[in-house]
Amino acid sequence: MSSFAHQLIRWQKQHGRHHLPWQGADAYRVWLSEIMLQQTQVATVIPYYQRFVAAFPDVAALAAASEDDVLAHWSGLGYYARGRNLHKAARIVVEKFDSAFPRKFDDIVELPGVGRSTAAAVCALAYHERRAILDGNVKRVLARYCGIEGWAGDKKVEERLWQQAEALLPESDIATYTQALMDMGATVCTRIKPKCVLCPVQADCVALATDRVAALPTPRPRKAVPERHAVFLLLMHGNDILLEKRPSSGIWGGLWCPPQFEDETAAREWFIRQELEASAGERLEEFSHTFTHFRLHITPLKVQLAHKPLRAAQPGAMWLEVEEALGAAIPTPVRKVLSVLSPLLSNQHQNRRG
Repeated sequence: MSSFAHQLIRWQKQHGRHHLPWQGADAYRVWLSEIMLQQTQVATVIPYYQRFVAAFPDVAALAAASEDDVLAHWSGLGYYARGRNLHKAARIVVEKFDSAFPRKFDDIVELPGVGRSTAAAVCALAYHERRAILDGNVKRVLARYCGIEGWAGDKKVEERLWQQAEALLPESDIATYTQALMDMGATVCTRIKPKCVLCPVQADCVALATDRVAALPTPRPRKAVPERHAVFLLLMHGNDILLEKRPSSGIWGGLWCPPQFEDETAAREWFIRQELEASAGERLEEFSHTFTHFRLHITPLKVQLAHKPLRAAQPGAMWLEVEEALGAAIPTPVRKVLSVLSPLLSNQHQNRRG
């Protein structure tokens, strides 16, 4: 066993995390946690994971659920393609593997939303198979320990990191070693203010020896973040709001949102074409939501309708009470708007009663 692996395994047993809800779980729950942990921190994931497992305790239950129900439980985690792929993968497991989560790496990596590192993590943690992982935390640990320069998203740099990940694998204690790598990246070899004094492999760390801890891994080349604008048209009738289901593709694919437009002119023209009649309207405070590749500035326009239109009966649209809508499959910016609306409507109701 390499000194690196030996030190990490010993460190994990003494200082690593041992109480994460998916530790020691079956392959289904390990897979679920790995998908949720893609680009999302552990503290954020834990309550979502617990609610998700309570609703879908096994892969058959997940496969049997509707996409709306799955996305409602995913709502707020972001990167919604993960939730849609999770649902698709569950149905494949039920149909192709008779509801038993596959054991073979080649079968797991073929599932929607599963890449090389995620499949390897399931094999290592659930099946104790000798597989190397390379998620974001592990890339940082290995880039520093081995002194590998260059942005990890570059194919040549990533291949060097994979080679090191494979070379450092121990012959045994794979699950403990894999967890150690994850724990090291999350708690010691952090992106900002790493705790090098607590690192079990500090004596052999190239970055520490050459004073390059802050420089490695090399940051992603910076690009200007594009700015986009959108108008949310909040069509209200009493406490009910109109929501439309988004097409299956795109950032909010399959989620429920208010009608969305590029600007207020487009929203006004659509409103006129629908022959809707407003009894009151107001512009709520603009806010921004940042995605991976752009920043979206959202202007909510709240319009109280004089009459509820027949549009509610059309496919892909529904009226819900605001409180009920908060429990639906909605993206985070819509949840933010509805969370502002809810107390306003409650106050209006109280004032009318008073």
